[in-house]
Amino acid sequence: MANHQLPLRTGVGIIILNNSNQVFVGKRKDNPGDKWQMPQGGVEKGEDFITAMRRELIEETGIKKIKILKEIQNMYQYELPSNLVGIIWKGKFRGQKQKWFITKFLGKDDEINLDTQNPEFIDWKWIDPQDLPEVIVDFKKELYLNLLKEINRVID
Repeated sequence: MANHQLPLRTGVGIIILNNSNQVFVGKRKDNPGDKWQMPQGGVEKGEDFITAMRRELIEETGIKKIKILKEIQNMYQYELPSNLVGIIWKGKFRGQKQKWFITKFLGKDDEINLDTQNPEFIDWKWIDPQDLPEVIVDFKKELYLNLLKEINRVID
């Protein structure tokens, strides 16, 4: 099947800000080079975006204590590079369209736990928002540039 015939997977993404307005990023287990990303994941059948966002956050980071600062109105999307289509998501999707949330972390760093049932991250850190486009994989760079504009509207 040609890539453009595959649908986009519906997902959520979570921008987590700490008290210093730094952003949480994790290093993916399946891409352990020096690339980092914010938590994200698919929406399951019957879930609304907020439920999916909270579930993904717990599944990937153990984070439960957040306050939603903003639900970003735009749905953002990205396309997988051709070498990953057919590999990621069992080959069912060509990319993702995502609803993103900007949240404030209300817990303490020692509550963050990557050792979850199905770990996706092997490491995590807080970074300055302007560094986001530099740490992400190339095919998500445009997405992260757009998200950076959204973050700056909230923290300025």
